[in-house]
Amino acid sequence: SKLRLQKLRKTYDVGNSPLREALNRLSEGGMVTREENKGFRVAPISMEELDELIRTRCWLEEIAMRESIRNGDDQWEENLVLAYHRLSRLPTAEEDPGHDAASDRARRHREYHLALLSACNSSILIEYCIQLQDKSLRYRNLGAMAGYREQQEQEEHREIHQAVLDRDADLAANLLKKHFRSFADIIRNSGRIS
Repeated sequence: SKLRLQKLRKTYDVGNSPLREALNRLSEGGMVTREENKGFRVAPISMEELDELIRTRCWLEEIAMRESIRNGDDQWEENLVLAYHRLSRLPTAEEDPGHDAASDRARRHREYHLALLSACNSSILIEYCIQLQDKSLRYRNLGAMAGYREQQEQEEHREIHQAVLDRDADLAANLLKKHFRSFADIIRNSGRIS
C-alpha cells in the first residue's frame, strides 16, 4: 500500500525530514519502495523472496552457528542458555491473552537466534544475519496470522538448543535449516501469498 506522508507525520508526531530519512533507510533495507514522483510504498512480499531469504539465512546462519559452536566459550554458552530460558518462559498468546506476547516473543526470538551466532568471530557475518532476520520479520508476522504454532516453534528451539550445547554442529545445522524451512512451508500452505 502507499505510504501517505501526512498520515505518517500525524501518527508518529514527526516532521518531514525525520520521516523521509526513516523511509529512505527502510527503502535501502528493502522494506519500502520509492517510486519516482509517486512517493513511497510498502515493498511487496512473495514466496520467491521468502524462499530466497530462507535459503540465504540457512547458508549464512549455518556458517555462523558452526563457527560459534567451534569457538564458543563458557560465557557464550551461559548467554545462550539464558537467551533460550527467556524465550521458552514467555507465555503464549493463549496462556496470557492480555500480555503483549507477540512483541516480547519477537524480541526474545531474535535474541536467541543471535545468541546462537554470537561466538562466530565475524561482526560482518552477524550484520548480514541481522539484516536477513529483519527482512524475515514481515513473513514471521504472516506466520502468526497463518497459525504458526508457538508450541511447534518451542520444540524446534529446544532441539536446536540441545544440539548446540552438545556441540553437535551437523545436527544443529540440520535442525536450524529444518526450523527455517518448516516456517516457510507454513506460509506457503497458508495461501496468504503467492
